[in-house]
Amino acid sequence: MTASPAPLNAPHFIGIGGAGMSGLAKILALRGAQVSGSDAKESTVVLALRQLGAEVHIGHAAEHVPAGASAIVVSSAIREDNPEIAEARRRGLPIVHRSDALAALMEGRRALAVAGTHGKTTTTSMLAVSLTALGLDPSFAIGGDLNEPGSNAHHGTGEIFVAEADESDRSFQKYTPEVAIVLNVELDHHANYASMDEIYESFEAFADRIVPGGALVVDVDHAGAAELASRVAGRAFDIVTVGEAEGADFRIVKIAPRGMTSEVTLALPTGDELTFTVNVPGRHYAHNAVAALAAGVRLGVPAAELAPALSSYQGVRRRLQLKGESAGVQVIDSYAHHPTEIAADLQAIREAAGEGRVVVVFQPHLFSRTRELGLEMGQALALADQVVVLDIYPAREDPIPGITSEIVIEAARAAGTDVQGAHSLAAVPEIVAGMSKPGDLVLTMGAGDVTFLGPEILSRLDTLA
Repeated sequence: MTASPAPLNAPHFIGIGGAGMSGLAKILALRGAQVSGSDAKESTVVLALRQLGAEVHIGHAAEHVPAGASAIVVSSAIREDNPEIAEARRRGLPIVHRSDALAALMEGRRALAVAGTHGKTTTTSMLAVSLTALGLDPSFAIGGDLNEPGSNAHHGTGEIFVAEADESDRSFQKYTPEVAIVLNVELDHHANYASMDEIYESFEAFADRIVPGGALVVDVDHAGAAELASRVAGRAFDIVTVGEAEGADFRIVKIAPRGMTSEVTLALPTGDELTFTVNVPGRHYAHNAVAALAAGVRLGVPAAELAPALSSYQGVRRRLQLKGESAGVQVIDSYAHHPTEIAADLQAIREAAGEGRVVVVFQPHLFSRTRELGLEMGQALALADQVVVLDIYPAREDPIPGITSEIVIEAARAAGTDVQGAHSLAAVPEIVAGMSKPGDLVLTMGAGDVTFLGPEILSRLDTLA
C-alpha cells in the first residue's frame, strides 16, 4: 500500500460513504480535487458528496474506477479481494490508506489529533464546534456527524486542523500533531492487538509523532492514560494533565448534573477558576470537554473564550442523541459498544432519568469483541432496568463458532438484570413499547444498525398513546 505523498487530485474512494472516508472525500472535493468513489448503498452521505461534485457508484466493480483516477483511497475495512483494488493494481495506481490521505491533508496546518479508546469523536467535535464559534474556521475530520449528515468534515481557512486519530489499526501513527490528546487507553480491537503491552506500544509510537516542543494532553483519571504519560515522560514534548486528580494541570473541581447537561467548574494552571456548561450529560463528557479546552489553550486560545464556546456544542449523532418522545417516553441513541462506554452512558442516563426507568436495546458489535468482552458488556448493562439484546452485528468480521449474543445475555442475567434476546430488529419496537412506561428513557445502544430502531420505537409508542 502506497504512503503519501501520492497524487490526490483525482482520488477514488472505496467505501466513500463511511464516516472517516466521506470526511476526507468532502475536504478534497472542497479543495478542488476530482473525487469519485463507490459504496455499498445509497445514503444521505452519498447524496451530500454528489452535491459537492463527487461521482459515486453504488456497489463495487472494476469499471467504477475512472480512467483519470490518480490514486485509490481505502480503509482497513476494505478487503483485498475487492474488485476495485484488483483494477487499481492492474493499472498500477497508487493505493493509499485513509490515514495517509488524512496526514497529507493536515500538512501545513497546526494539527490537533484526538486519540483514546473512547471519546474521540465527541472531543474532536467539541473542538471543531468551539473553535468555529470563535471565528477561527478550523479544518476538521471527525468519525461522526455533528447532528447533520455530512457535517463530519470541513475545509477551513484557519491554521488549525482538528482530526480524530484512530488507534484501531495503528493508523494514528501516521500523523504529526502539534498537540495530541489521549483520553484513555484500554484493551480493544482484539483483531489487531493481542495485549495491553501492544496497545501501549502503539500509543507511545503515536505520542512520539508529536512535533518537538508540542504537547500531549492526557486525562490522568484514567489509569491507562496516566500510565502512558509516565512512559513518555521526558521526551521532546510537554505533558499537560487534566482530570479530577489532585495536581492535574487543568483540575476539575466539580461536575454538577443538570438533567441532560452538566455544569463544570475547572481550576486552571494559572490558579483561576471558571465554570461552563457541557450540553451532554455524564462525567465522561465533562472530562472530554476539559481535555478539549486544555488542548485549545495549548494552541493559544484563551481559556476564558474557549470555555463558553464549548457550551455551543450540542452533541454528535449517536452520542446520547435524543431521537424524540412519545407517550411520555424519551428515546435516545447511543454509539456505546465497549463495556466502559456502556457503563458511562448508562450512568449518565440514570442521572438524567430521575425517577424514570432506563430501558436498553443493545446490539453487540463484532464477534471478536464479544468473545473478549461479552461478559463485561453484560455486567455493564446491569445498570439498566430492562434490557433487550440483539444478535451480534458482524460489520467486517466473519462469524466465530460459539460466539453469540447469548454470552452478553447470560452475563447480564447473572448480574441481576431483567434481560431478553431478540433475533429480529423488526420485533424490537413491539417489545419495547410493551415494556415502556411514561417517564422511562429508552436507549438504542451499539455501533451497528440498532441506530435505525429509534424512529420505529417512537412510531409504535405513538400508536399506543
